[in-house]
Order: sequence, then structure tokens, then C-alpha cells
Amino acid sequence: MVTRFQSGHTKPTKIFDLAHLLHPTEPTTYSQAAKSPEWRAAMSLEFQALQQQGTWELVPPDPSQNVLGSKWTFRIKYNSNGSIARHKARLVAKGFNQEHGIDYTETFSPVAKMPTIRVLILLALHHNWTIHQLDVSNAFLHGTLSDTVYMHQPPGFHDALHPNYVCRLKKALYGLKQSPREWYSTLSNHLVSYGFNISNSDHSLLTFKNGNTRLYILIYVDDILLTGNSTSELDKLLSNLHFHFQMRNLGSLSQFLGIQTLQTEAGIILHQANYAKKIIDRAGMTQSKPVSTPLSTKTTVSTKSQEPYDNPHLYRQIIGSLQYLTLTRPDIQFAVQQLCQHMQNPLNLHQEALKRLIRYIHGTTQTGIPLSRNSLLLTGYVDADWASNQQDRSSISGFCNFLGTSPISWQVKKQSTIARSSTEAEYRALASEAAEILWLRRLLEDLHIPQITPTTVYCDNTSAIALANNPVFHARTKHIEVDCHFIRDCIKKHHISVHHICTTDQLADLFTKALSNPRFKLLSSKLTATTEPQV
Repeated sequence: MVTRFQSGHTKPTKIFDLAHLLHPTEPTTYSQAAKSPEWRAAMSLEFQALQQQGTWELVPPDPSQNVLGSKWTFRIKYNSNGSIARHKARLVAKGFNQEHGIDYTETFSPVAKMPTIRVLILLALHHNWTIHQLDVSNAFLHGTLSDTVYMHQPPGFHDALHPNYVCRLKKALYGLKQSPREWYSTLSNHLVSYGFNISNSDHSLLTFKNGNTRLYILIYVDDILLTGNSTSELDKLLSNLHFHFQMRNLGSLSQFLGIQTLQTEAGIILHQANYAKKIIDRAGMTQSKPVSTPLSTKTTVSTKSQEPYDNPHLYRQIIGSLQYLTLTRPDIQFAVQQLCQHMQNPLNLHQEALKRLIRYIHGTTQTGIPLSRNSLLLTGYVDADWASNQQDRSSISGFCNFLGTSPISWQVKKQSTIARSSTEAEYRALASEAAEILWLRRLLEDLHIPQITPTTVYCDNTSAIALANNPVFHARTKHIEVDCHFIRDCIKKHHISVHHICTTDQLADLFTKALSNPRFKLLSSKLTATTEPQV
């Protein structure tokens, strides 16, 4: 029997197919790509690189071998202005057929956390350092496999002398479960031998200190940021990396992980304008009328609104895309968190709320987070909305943290335990914030930005503050889990200092509830900025 994959015939692309909506010109099979000279050239270039790296050797097939399939993937790379940069073809192994203990063991590989990226950019801004952006070509091929893995020859590139032989992989090809780990181990070991130290707070961050020289390198798979206070040492390190790895120096920071940067007099604005426009287009709402807030403060319930939404697949796709958009959009974090609660069985009510959120994004596509050249003092805001969930009466925790006036981390989360009072809800939120603050303080220490004084955390609940400082209200708080009380230990060790703030000045209020237009605009203006005036 000849399968669709073997014949090159595939099912028609559905209108809600994510790949179709995002990249309508990208082929999905080898037979489609072979009809285009651009894609044929891209595949030939990739195959040549694989041969030069000595990625595999051909061996006779054996029935005892677990031979993996292989396929070509295709992606159009775009410049920051939206123009086409290049056509990229990549050969991947079908690693989903691997068997644990036979052709792979460990798979975990760290990637840079978003707060670490923001803090590193702020550090460079503060000292007026240049941030170099590097892209590793065929990154995984630099990793050497410790397991024996077999793969079929790539489609369209069978060896003329041995067309039935299989490839015994010697390098960590894309698609294998262990490839990211092997690549990270190769790169990190090389940097450690150069003199770098791996941060215990974020293993994707490596620091170098020799006298007054300080260098920092941040790894997100094959995308790398590099900065430091010595131009000569940076050039020396760049030469070393180019010698050992195939890398492209993309120059100063302009677009990283799909996040665009805009230089301003005060610093940098991180935004995802192009990505936001793609989400709006995918939702079919390019002609929609913008609204002023992401969520309505009043929910109208009708019989129709309680009916299941007829396209839950599209709902999940858009919500998943919006989760990535929140990396530079704290103003929509609460709305996205609320809509994520209904991924399994979305109703028409939730779809209407999603449409309103898209309309808000449509009017604020140029919004991002401002990173400014000012103080490197860490501060935090924490809040909770008690029993706000109508289904199970759970509370919502929210916090945001700043380095100077720049937001570096934020979170919205439904509490896993039902709180018996607003004090308990705020106290649990304080415990979550304390954990984040401790991690940020360790991260800043690794980046040589020690926080000498206790980090100020602002809370608008006086009872929760009293409970954090002293074991008061025993009769009403004796049921609270021990792990929540570690906030007291943080205060005792002078890591954190909790201060009261008026509710009207509580920035974390943005992360716990739907707000009216004036209130929402006031708080969001403290966390976001626009790259250009909105029409």
C-alpha cells in the first residue's frame, strides 16, 4: 500500500490549520518543495552542511535496528520589517519513534527565562554596553551523540551507490529527543573551559569575570546574546566562538525570539507588533473595531452564551499564541489567564470574551514594555482577589516586579487552595511573590548587581502584612500550610521588607481582576509603552 506521505498527497488544509494561516507559502512535504527552485536550493544547502559536519555514516540495514524516519521542514525567515530574509530547509529525524533506554536516555536542556533576558538587557543599558546577537547555524549538529541512533536516508537525497542503506547518526540531528541536551552540553562545556561560570539561578546564563572584565552570555537553543564591559575581550570571545562553531553575527540587538526592539532616548521598548498582527489576522478580525480594555467588567449571560463554541480548536490555537504575546504585554496577562481556564470546553461566552481581547490588541499592536536606563533597585507589588472564581471560589494571585522603573517579571495564577479570608488570599500571594523575589535576588547577584538592602514588596492588605511579620491571628490562620510561612523567614533574614500601599496605587491590581477603563489605563501606563502614537 502506498501512503499519502509516500505519494506526496496530503489532506486539504483546513481553514484553522495553524501552519496554513501563518505561512501560506511554506510547503509541508518534500514533493511540494521540490517544485520550487528556492526550496530545492535551500535543501541542497542544508544537505551539504550535514555532509560537511559528518552527521552520519551509511551502514547496511539490520532487522534489530530501530530505524527512525526523516523529513524536511520548511520555514520562511523574515526581517524585523516583515520582508523575506531567506528560505530555510531543515532535515529532522522523527524522534517520536525513539525508545527510551535504546536510542535515548536524558533529554532535558535549559533555555533562557524571560526575566533573565530583560534583566540582561537592562544591565547593558545601564552601562551603555553593546549587546551582540548570534545565531548558530545547524546548532544541534555540533553535539555528539552518546547513543546509537539509526535513520532512513533523507527524501530526495538517497545515495546512488547504496540507496537501501540507513544512516547511523554521529551528530545530534534536529528532531531527536536528546539533541537539545547534547548541543547545550557541548556549548556550555566549551564556555566553561574558556573561563565562564554557569549561573545557578538560570543555567542558560553564563558569566565571565577576570579582574575588572565582565562578560555575560545568554543561550536560548541556537540564539545567543552576548554583552560585557570590554570590547577587546568581546572580540576575542567572538573569534573563539566563530572558530569552534558555525555562527552568524547578527549585529546589535534588533529582534530576539520574535520580540522586536525599538531604541528610544530612555532605553529600549520590547514589543511584538508583527506577531500581534498575525494573531489578529488568524482570528479573522483585521476589520474589527478596537476597544479600550481587554475584559469587560460585566458579563452578560444568555442561553446561547452557555452553548459550546463550535470551533474549540481555533480557540486553543489563538489562546496559545496569546500566551506568547504576554511576554511583552503585561496588560493582557490577566485576560489571557482567565480565558486559559476554558481550553478544554470553551463556550460561546468565552469566545465572545476572546473576541473582545483581540479587539483590544487590534487597537494596541504597538504596545510593549519599556526598559529604561535608571536605577537597578529591585521592587515588587503583590495583590490577590479573594474568592473571585465563580465556579470553585478560588482566589487569584498577581504580582509584578521592577528593576528601577522597568518591569522584569509578572504573574497571574489561580490559587490551588481555597482561602477562608481575604487576608489568607493575600498572604498566599505574598508567599508566591517571596519565592520570585528570592530567585531574582540570586539572579542579580550572579549578574554582579547585588541588592544590598531588603527588597521592598508593596501589599495593600494590612492584616496580611501583620501576619507576614508576626504569627498573629492564630485561630484563623492555624490551617495555613507551613510552606506559605517561609515569607516570615525571608523577612527575618532581611531579604524582603513588606510595606503597605494604598489600593489606588497598587500596580498588581492589574493582574487580579477586570478593571474599568480609567483604572486600567492608569495602571497599564505604568507597565507598558507604545512604539508609536495610536490612531
